[in-house]
Amino acid sequence: MFVCPSAQPPVVSIRPTVQALLDKLEPAPAVLINRMTQILAYTTGFEHLARPIGLLDVAEPSFVWFVFTDPRARDVYPDWDAVATQQVATLKYAAGLADPHVAALADELTVTAGGPFAERLTTPGVPDRAGIQRWTHPQAGELRLAYEALELADDQRLIAYLPADETSSAALDRLADRHPGTLRVVNG
Repeated sequence: MFVCPSAQPPVVSIRPTVQALLDKLEPAPAVLINRMTQILAYTTGFEHLARPIGLLDVAEPSFVWFVFTDPRARDVYPDWDAVATQQVATLKYAAGLADPHVAALADELTVTAGGPFAERLTTPGVPDRAGIQRWTHPQAGELRLAYEALELADDQRLIAYLPADETSSAALDRLADRHPGTLRVVNG
């Protein structure tokens, strides 16, 4: 669980050990986020996955902001409702709406995104730490990605994605111009 005892501003720096861990996760898509779901750092594997869908188009990319404000998100995530629910659960679970930074973001998204965001604020939920997520990629088609979310210090979370089937494995390898079979399929 992310902890925010004094409601300090979200940490945006990356500790050298976390950067070294990200470097070791190459070529897998992996991303570091803070409690606001801001994307702080990522592997080149994640960049190959996220840049073509538009997730990294803005100066300060954020998963929750992308899911609720970018119309491309509904095309990217075939299971958009489940992804949207998980993003709000992640935001609420991080520090709760008592955190002034989370509350300000929630207020902004309530105005910007309206009902799809606001309705989820009132529903209970805990973010999944692992599972399979489907992405529709403009160059690779539909991908089934197994993910693991690891809670780190400084209210940060590391999310690593691996192919959940052979088709997704081959597609990720093509995206990064890698030798087929570079990323092992996770059977779960």
